[in-house]
Amino acid sequence: MDSYLFDILGASARLATPLIFAAMGGLICERSGVINIALEGMMLVGAFAAAVVTYSSSSPWLGLIAGGATGLMLAAFYGWIVLPLRANQIVAGTGINMLAYGLPPFCAKVLYDVTGSTPAIDLVHRFAYAPIVLALLLPVVIALTLRLTRGGLWLQFAGEHPAALAAGGINVRRVRWSAVLMSGFFAGVGGASLSIFLSSSYSRNMTSGRGFIALAALILGKWKPLPTLAACLFFGLADAMQMRLQGIEVQYLGKVPVQFIQILPYVITVIVLAGFVGQARAPKALGQ
Repeated sequence: MDSYLFDILGASARLATPLIFAAMGGLICERSGVINIALEGMMLVGAFAAAVVTYSSSSPWLGLIAGGATGLMLAAFYGWIVLPLRANQIVAGTGINMLAYGLPPFCAKVLYDVTGSTPAIDLVHRFAYAPIVLALLLPVVIALTLRLTRGGLWLQFAGEHPAALAAGGINVRRVRWSAVLMSGFFAGVGGASLSIFLSSSYSRNMTSGRGFIALAALILGKWKPLPTLAACLFFGLADAMQMRLQGIEVQYLGKVPVQFIQILPYVITVIVLAGFVGQARAPKALGQ
């Protein structure tokens, strides 16, 4: 029993790792007042870039950095659309996701003459546990930064009272630009952890909605780092359980269809949000 529990907890932490990185990126962005539903797309391009660079260099660390940098570049494009051009942030984020759905298959076709996936990465060139450690430390660092540093206070004021921040001589747009870029980097790292940690290559649409689950965790955690971390671990546990329950048989009913088991994390996400979203208070200037 103890071994089974340990295995489930370990699997939960592994599966929550991409969610934690993406959720922390979303938290930074939205605490500054910018809605970011483009986390899914940033994760996708990060996963692709990390797989390509790791396969070429045999270094997962270079792959991780490449994934973060690619997510940052896509976030820069998103920031240019919503900050200087003042586009609707929901519509722009949707457009970024649609771009990211098509861009990696196109690049894979150019590089490898396939559109479905990148070449497999050898086990010795993939991470064993380092992304888990980084993911668990990141919320603590962000929580301390928000509470104890001047930049953290600026970030919070940009999302709550931007006029007061501007009256103090701080450039609100610059603070928001920094937050958008950081969110893209962390989302890209989350995508990289999918392709070079949880998997051995990039496969088409491999995020499978994890960017939106990260947003759900962010809302469930009320835009606070440590509660958001707990929410990500909860969703990781739900994902681990659906993997363990596949093939289960119920007395008098027989084997449960695998499709019903696979939708378990998404059903739990909807139920949890339906029960808690009304109790969460978003930053006052979010989307303004």
